[in-house]
Amino acid sequence: MTLSRRDLIKVGLAAGTAVSIPSVLRAQTVPADARTVRMVLRDSISAFDPYYTTATITFNHACSIYDTLVALDSKGMPQPQMLAKWDVSDDKKTYTFELRDGLGWHDRAPVTAADCVASIRRWGLRISGAGPVVMERVQDISKSDDKTFTIVLKEPLGSLIEILATDYIFMMREQDASRAPTEQVTANIGSGPFKFNHALAKPGASLTYDRNEQYVPRRDPPNGFAGGKVVNVDRVIWDNIGDQQTALAALQAGEVDLLQDPPVDLFPSIESDPNIDLQVLNGAQNILLRMNALQKPFDNVKARQAMLHLIDQEAFAHMAVPDPRYTGTVTSLFGSKSPYSNDENTGWFKKGGDPERAKQLLQEAGYAGEKVVILQSTDVAFRSNAAQLLAATLRKIGVNAELAPSDWAGLVTRRANKGPVENGGWSIFLTDASDFSFRDPIGSAWLAPTGEKGFAGWVESNEFEALRAKWLDTGTLEERKALAREMQRVWWDVVPIVFMGQFVVPIARRKTLTGLISVPEAIVPMWNMQKA
Repeated sequence: MTLSRRDLIKVGLAAGTAVSIPSVLRAQTVPADARTVRMVLRDSISAFDPYYTTATITFNHACSIYDTLVALDSKGMPQPQMLAKWDVSDDKKTYTFELRDGLGWHDRAPVTAADCVASIRRWGLRISGAGPVVMERVQDISKSDDKTFTIVLKEPLGSLIEILATDYIFMMREQDASRAPTEQVTANIGSGPFKFNHALAKPGASLTYDRNEQYVPRRDPPNGFAGGKVVNVDRVIWDNIGDQQTALAALQAGEVDLLQDPPVDLFPSIESDPNIDLQVLNGAQNILLRMNALQKPFDNVKARQAMLHLIDQEAFAHMAVPDPRYTGTVTSLFGSKSPYSNDENTGWFKKGGDPERAKQLLQEAGYAGEKVVILQSTDVAFRSNAAQLLAATLRKIGVNAELAPSDWAGLVTRRANKGPVENGGWSIFLTDASDFSFRDPIGSAWLAPTGEKGFAGWVESNEFEALRAKWLDTGTLEERKALAREMQRVWWDVVPIVFMGQFVVPIARRKTLTGLISVPEAIVPMWNMQKA
């Protein structure tokens, strides 16, 4: 999928194995049930290295066994995590980082500055994201002693700390981080609050994580991804149950404690169960569409602006989650919850959409009945339904809309075609991405209108790119907020994407499982949870 972290509401998941509890646990001495948590997460894991893939399930795994230098709190502000402190030189070019006491790898070796240097360098070698951008500004990264290292810049980079926090740079042992990001690390040895249990790993059936007894949490209270990661259970088991109905039955029977992706049409039934709660644990997903700006009609900016006015966000969000408690609208380029969300140049938004204004803009764009091909992903139900609704909405204002159904893999292949629809090209595709991902204009592919060099859609705006380049040099939150407004003014003039609403999917958990930490990404943090 586009960004595999963003894969929600799978009505038909790939068939998995509902593993009986006794057969899983015979292989090893088992902690008491009250100290073991069993969870059914959204996906099964195929790659364990967070530098190798951006899959959400891999990110969840990494948050459990690895740690980061800096982390974002619940308000999206960077806080020290593995670091005791950092200092910045007077010329703003040298950052000195000091590790906090008590850090150790799962193999009992101490975490050193050399490990951190290697991990940051590996991050900088990725083919996308903020790492390569930052490394263009870096003159040197080196250790000073076992607990201290420096990043020396060619020129000041005011947003460095925020980037280190936002991009989740997981620290690995030097021997692991020395591998290229295209080569998977398979040791699964981190310094985080849980240890991966290789002996009990049954890929496709279950994965087991044990409490890291040597882990020393920060003394701060837990706060988003930041603060003290205190582990209150001995073991967490991820059971892979591919069918949602089977997984829900296991939750109701008490065979599992948490279901990350409960069936949305069964929320009333779940809420009527006295032993189960629905809880919003993660941030919203934004539904969005991209238009092919290289071909008619969306090579004309007025045609793209027409789509802004056309969309009834509430109707499309309903396609994902029918319950209005879990849906909303989004108008800011930076999402709805980031420190940079703002209302600049959002006069196009109207409850229910404005089809007459959309029709007028299409006429001004010179639309002459050209076929508009909408790529329809049929293997994710809400995306398929949303594509059908979009086609019907376009037809109502006189657009010659045609659906091109395929599975997601076929959509991804076709959207790479930059040619006209007559030669296998496309006009529109729909997807979804976390609201959180829009806070980062440097690391997000969505927020880079670089023409044919960029992501599918290929809108080009040199004015926006000039503003985006300034983001690296902003040193304060207030400076970034002001710049965000300038960027958003340009963004909604050129319209690289159109938001179609947003939704959240609550987790379902046994009431005996408490203390879960809310985070913006679609993962289930395993620290702080308690089981009665």
